[in-house]
Amino acid sequence: MKVLAVIPARGGSKGVPKKNIRLLGGLPLLQYTFESASQSKLLTKTILSSDDIEIIEIAQNIGLAAPFIRPIELSTDMASSIMVVQHALDFFEQQGEQFDAVCLLQPTSPFREIGFIDRAIEKFMRLNADSLISVLPVPHEYNPHWTFKAGKNNYLKIATGDKNIIGRRQDLPKAYHRDGALYLTKTACIKKRTFYGHKIGYIESNPELYVNIDTLNDWKKAEEILNKRLI
Repeated sequence: MKVLAVIPARGGSKGVPKKNIRLLGGLPLLQYTFESASQSKLLTKTILSSDDIEIIEIAQNIGLAAPFIRPIELSTDMASSIMVVQHALDFFEQQGEQFDAVCLLQPTSPFREIGFIDRAIEKFMRLNADSLISVLPVPHEYNPHWTFKAGKNNYLKIATGDKNIIGRRQDLPKAYHRDGALYLTKTACIKKRTFYGHKIGYIESNPELYVNIDTLNDWKKAEEILNKRLI
């Protein structure tokens, strides 16, 4: 299976200015994700998708390929990740190169266990899934069977549509949320503008490594995780 890894890094960050190239532990943020991808034996090619010349230059300096400059219209707050990935696939198709799947690796989730990407790809192929995403368990108090939505006349309804509330925590089915570290999707699904398809596999991330950097507080958390890892 040919898998294209795409590391998206646009220049217009607001919560943490220039976060994708801001130094974390002395390294540009995106370098952590690139190093994880470089350890993989199952990724066919790893590239950067960016609209920002400075980001592209720094990526190239650390050995990350940046074969194109992302169009401006795909670099706004309104542009979706699926459009970014589709653009990368289209670029390579025009060069005569095709891929069976795409692995989206967001630099804002910098920490992944060694071998994590290959374990994800192996499970993806074993399941013959349309997609596979990285997840973390939902704390029981936020389990969808214990959450509610407002119904008519200001009464609450169980979010899952159940008529009766599950009484014991031990009886709750496992629930997960996306953690943003990895999205792996068949090219056929990407062309239909979806990261998921019908058969969605999953792989659990290490919660001790979880951070999704969007604010300065998230950045501080990343520094704390990095310091613990160094210790």
